[in-house]
Amino acid sequence: EILLYLQVVFFFLAGLGFCYSILNGPSNATVLAGSEAQFNCTVSDGWTILIWLLNTNPVLTVINSHGPIETSDRFTSHSYNNSQSFTSELIIHNTWLNDSGKIECSIQKLGDSNFAFLSVQVNGSLLIKNSTLIVKENTTVEVVCEALGWAPAPDIIWMTNDSLIDTSRYVTQQSQGSNGLHNALSVLTLTPLNTEILTCLADIEALPNPQNATIAVIVGNSTLEGDYSEDSTSTWAIVLAVVFSIVGFILLIILIWVVVRCCCLKK
Repeated sequence: EILLYLQVVFFFLAGLGFCYSILNGPSNATVLAGSEAQFNCTVSDGWTILIWLLNTNPVLTVINSHGPIETSDRFTSHSYNNSQSFTSELIIHNTWLNDSGKIECSIQKLGDSNFAFLSVQVNGSLLIKNSTLIVKENTTVEVVCEALGWAPAPDIIWMTNDSLIDTSRYVTQQSQGSNGLHNALSVLTLTPLNTEILTCLADIEALPNPQNATIAVIVGNSTLEGDYSEDSTSTWAIVLAVVFSIVGFILLIILIWVVVRCCCLKK
């Protein structure tokens, strides 16, 4: 009799809509700033109201008898129904870095809410100042790769001719700016024996492929020739300057002598 009574109460409460629940809550998402983020929440039949919250702030409400109530263009939704459940999809448009945090799906039942976490990442810039570097044979050089304006700080690796370079050959330092974005400076030290194509790669989770910057390191005598040419040019410039100074001084003496001579003749 007790079991029968409980079954009657259960079906009575179910008829009043008290037994609905969240079947599947949202899942964690990592996206690039400026892109969209989507979250799904599925509830059983009989639900009345569903609320989406971002970092405890309500951003979108869905009412069973009315539909979604959207108060911002950045937060919109899609709905998927079947006979047993209802799925609400929250879409966050043009995500910002400070959107990162807790995404919660609530049906306003005590203890019945599900949450996930959104991570918004920023793809910054990556550069190596020169595209080509000419070095002398048996010369050790440093190649600098700079990553600016990332969130979080990127992981940086180096490759040469499509092969990974051992981490012991480069040092990477990270710093954080006042805007909350991160910078990284990676310095690769090498003594090339032959021409090498060096690639610096920076990666964060939200990037489908690492960002890269490339430099060609050419081993040869071009640097020596360049130094010689530069030194020769400097030497000729100095010689010409001295010659012109002497000639100018001589012309000035002649001009003064002519003026004095003319004055004497007039007298």
